[in-house]
Amino acid sequence: MDEPLVPCAGAVVRDEAGRILVVRRRNPPAAGRWSLPGGRIEPGEIARQAAAREVREETGLVVEVGDELARVRIGSYDIHDFAATVTGGSVAAGDDAIEACWVSAEQLRALPTTDGLLDQLARMGVL
Repeated sequence: MDEPLVPCAGAVVRDEAGRILVVRRRNPPAAGRWSLPGGRIEPGEIARQAAAREVREETGLVVEVGDELARVRIGSYDIHDFAATVTGGSVAAGDDAIEACWVSAEQLRALPTTDGLLDQLARMGVL
């Protein structure tokens, strides 16, 4: 029997310099690897709300969530990735992130990232 899909949401957040907000994951899957801030959609949430909540919990930043950039399935995870713009807060790792920071595209390519992240960002036109 197929495993049920786990609905998730994430955000592509860029600063004025074009850098991308990333987090180093504390927990499985892919603990210790870098990815976009995001996580599971909680009961009663819509994907956009979940993306904003996850960014706030993992990075300390408040964002306005915009257009959906992509929807991908990775294993049993059904992930909605949105563009987002910072409206407040300051970067500080929290929740299930070990670190949170802004990186250039070149810096991101040099980091150990989650499987498929760089390809997905390229498809979204971010890299």
